[in-house]
Amino acid sequence: MSLQMTSDPSKPTLYQQVAGRIRSLIDGGTLRPGDRVPSVRRLSSQMSISISTVLEAYRVLEDERYIEARPQSGYYVRTPATIPPVPTKTRSDRVPLEPGADDLVVRVISDSQKPGIVPLGAAIPSAEYFPTVRLNRILARVVRDDPGTSQSYDSIAGHQGLRVQIARRLVEAGLSVTPDDIITSAGAQEAVLLCLRAVTKPGDTVAVETPTYFGLLEAIRSLHLRVLEIGTDADEGVCLEDLSEAIVRKRVAACVFVPNFGNPLGHKMPDDRKAELVSLLARHDVPLIEDDIYADLAFEGDRPVAAKSFDRADNVLLCSSFSKTLAPGYRVGWVVPGKYRPLVERLKFSTSVATATPTQMAVASYLESGGFDRHLRRLRRLYRDQVARVACTVGETFPEGTRVSRPLGGHILWVEMPQEIDSLEVYGRALEEGISVAPGPLFSAADKYRNFLRLNCALPWSDETEDAIARLGRLVSAIALR
Repeated sequence: MSLQMTSDPSKPTLYQQVAGRIRSLIDGGTLRPGDRVPSVRRLSSQMSISISTVLEAYRVLEDERYIEARPQSGYYVRTPATIPPVPTKTRSDRVPLEPGADDLVVRVISDSQKPGIVPLGAAIPSAEYFPTVRLNRILARVVRDDPGTSQSYDSIAGHQGLRVQIARRLVEAGLSVTPDDIITSAGAQEAVLLCLRAVTKPGDTVAVETPTYFGLLEAIRSLHLRVLEIGTDADEGVCLEDLSEAIVRKRVAACVFVPNFGNPLGHKMPDDRKAELVSLLARHDVPLIEDDIYADLAFEGDRPVAAKSFDRADNVLLCSSFSKTLAPGYRVGWVVPGKYRPLVERLKFSTSVATATPTQMAVASYLESGGFDRHLRRLRRLYRDQVARVACTVGETFPEGTRVSRPLGGHILWVEMPQEIDSLEVYGRALEEGISVAPGPLFSAADKYRNFLRLNCALPWSDETEDAIARLGRLVSAIALR
């Protein structure tokens, strides 16, 4: 805790400053009802102020019913019913009209995680869809049975048992890899960042699909790289003709694509186009960073093969994680970096030394025990049904001229509203209604898709969810009628 003291007579007195500091900690949620506030002597020592000053500050807070004294125990934050409400901010404070891209990304994610918000904005599946109880029991068991391993740094490449399980599962993706070909990571985002660092240098140009996941755009921007957007078709995937021209004209250093159920379109690139893509990039020695995080979530049929399955030049770096299928909070991802493995491994060490050991052990044990494929079949049906329900409700409640994507996998819906609708305004007004959405400009580095929204469909279907989408539709319709 820090305090800027002042002797300026126009400013609050010292005890008022101390009271204000404690008050802000309570209003902001750092100190919660029932928490003990710092003792008088401790606060006096920390701030180099007199005990009488602290006592006077605490008397003010008692009078305001922020804290209460308990005999022989100290001072505590009072229950919520007795705490004055936090002043409500104005709409302009909460939602600037033109927030910067970096600012807006963080805000959309944060808003989606606030209590009482219907989280249609962040592509985070509900915990109800995962075998959380079983997985947490496994985590407790592996930590208890093998405390030495679970509390030690794992190898840079990651837990051997987990890499064995990943290698086995990649057979379905059309790959034949060994555990030594795999490096684990803290989710797919770290894997993509490591790959970008391995194959580019600041100032290089990286090609992406458009629209594309804003997390990929943020990763590229964070490394001071340039983004080149390549048009993407819902049926064919990224336009190879445009990409071929761009490689020559723009000197593309790398590509970051999501061929299987891309976010936000939900498209699946046909296998012959994947093969053509890999061949094109190999001819020009341009590495492909393939984000395959949604590949296990096909609505129909088998898991599609990865573009890397057509890689003969060892030029594709395949990234994925278990965040969309098993345990988002465990942050367990992985990468098959091909010929760039030694460099990616060194970068992994310099970035985080190793991936967290206990969660890797738990995921490995779960995969080995069986049942993951059965879980995936259930999850695919749930996501397919959820996407259909959300699309139906959008069709019934959004204004005429609205169009929605037809994803073949994943849990995302891409909504095109009438041209005059600004999704940034929709985002701000929806938030006031307790609903978070992801506005279209997030999915482009060039401020495209102003009249688009991305909706997360991985929420348990309920009256609340249906009502939130219907209210969102009425809000958009009201804007359209102005």
